[in-house]
Amino acid sequence: MANGFEISTDPARLDAALIHRWLSEDAYWALGRSREKQDAAIAGSLNFGLYDTASNDQLGYARVVTDRATFGWLCDVYIAPDARGRGLGTALAAAVRDHLEPYGLRRVLLATADAHALYAKVGFAPLDHPEKWMASGNQ
Repeated sequence: MANGFEISTDPARLDAALIHRWLSEDAYWALGRSREKQDAAIAGSLNFGLYDTASNDQLGYARVVTDRATFGWLCDVYIAPDARGRGLGTALAAAVRDHLEPYGLRRVLLATADAHALYAKVGFAPLDHPEKWMASGNQ
């Protein structure tokens, strides 16, 4: 990624404490998530960190729950508040899309309350037949 930013899937680079703080304190979908639960989510996912190349500070995060064969769920996409407005969320979503492309997944889903336009820029669209989908658990 150009312009002084880098996206990596290296789990050793992730700042798990920072990710937990971001999500559990600021992300509407993960408020109050425990550190133990967040660490387990990281361990069971394909993770993407977005970093400032000059300082190596982590500025963003996303994870994908996937079998790397048929399905993926993009979730926990987050850009640090002071880094927003620079196109980093779009760049991160595009990097995830591009990374997953060689797997030939039949479907990659996500849920968002407020970032539909961002994800549309990288190819996401509303479900053609939402009536076919069901969910279990706390919605």
